[in-house]
This record gives sequence, structure tokens and C-alpha cells, in this order.
Amino acid sequence: MTTTSGASYLSLNKVKAQLNYQQQPNDSFASLLTLETLTQFEQQELEEIRTYAHSYYAAIKTSEGLSKLLILAPLLRLAGFYTSSITIHLEEKIADILEEDKGTPIKGRMDILTLNKETEEEVTLFCVLVIETNNRILDPMEGLPQLLTYAYKILENQPFVWGLTTNGLGYQFVYIERGNPLVYQLLPDLSLFRPDSSIQVLQVLKAICKQYLNTSV
Repeated sequence: MTTTSGASYLSLNKVKAQLNYQQQPNDSFASLLTLETLTQFEQQELEEIRTYAHSYYAAIKTSEGLSKLLILAPLLRLAGFYTSSITIHLEEKIADILEEDKGTPIKGRMDILTLNKETEEEVTLFCVLVIETNNRILDPMEGLPQLLTYAYKILENQPFVWGLTTNGLGYQFVYIERGNPLVYQLLPDLSLFRPDSSIQVLQVLKAICKQYLNTSV
């Protein structure tokens, strides 16, 4: 009988070993993205998101769903993801992942998967950003094994993918490349509640969105 592992229960070491991942250090977004200065309007909107989120986090235990609704959705809109060229899918299932002689099949689902829009001719499965959210009591890094598992399947169809794991407060961006081995880069961790850091969160999201829209798929 074949045993199936849930992606959310795997350790980082097991994912790296089973799916042949290697970490590559990177302490700067500048090597991968061009971060643009925010407009006054964007800064004002970001401040509203930050203030609104702070009031909820101070009052109640925020769930994953509430984090998506109150924080991620406004951030993605402000970053430019709400466009006819991109669709956003929630709670997408992923196909079984099985590496021969390396362990058991892995099943799971991703919290948010941003894809390009379906055209009349075909559907191009180019993933812009995989987002794994978790409860605020968990460190964003807790979502990394699951994120890498999702990215593994996506990289069959494209050379790289951006990932983000967040608890609503902390933001860990990950750049993942196809290769042998697969390589992932952990970028500097960011926080929504530190003004300068929150600005960088939005700048990074904007740059990823722009990078995608300028990419021929």
C-alpha cells in the first residue's frame, strides 16, 4: 500500500532531499528585481492597509482567511495584479508528486496561485506568484516546505517562479529556478508593521507583477 504525505506536514530537509532542492544565498532584491519608488497615492493606500491590519491583529486572532481578505487582497490590487492579463485562483489542488526511489507521493494545495488569464486560443499555465499563508502565530518560514513542494510541479512548465509565504505580518519572498538541482533563493524577510519594510513589500510585489507582464510566455 502506498503512503501519501501531506505537503503541509513535510520538513524542509525532507522536501529538499526528496525533490532535489538546493538553497542559494541572496541578501538583496536588486539582483533579481528593479524596485521603483512608490507614488504618494500608493504610500497612502499602503498606510491605510497597515493601519487597518494593525487594528485587527491587536483585537483578535486573525485567521488565514482573514489575512487574505484584509491584507493580501488589497496589497495584490495595489501592486497591479488585478488586471485582465492575470487571474487569481484560491486553494488550488496540486497533482501528486512522486520521485522514484526518493520517498512517498506528496499531495497538497496552495493557498493562492496567481496565473495569467485564459485566452481564446489556449491556457498558458505560467505562474507569477505562489502564496502560502499561515496563522499569525507561525513564522512565515514554516510555510517554506509547502511552498517548495508546490513550486516543484509548476517548474515543469516554466524556468522560474516567485513564491511568498506570509502570516500577514511577516513576508518571506522566495525565488525558485528550474535546474538540476532545483535552486531556491531566500530574500530578506520583510514586515508589514515596519514602515520602510512594508514599502519594500509593495515594491517587490509591483516588480514581480511588472516582470511577469513584460515576459513573453
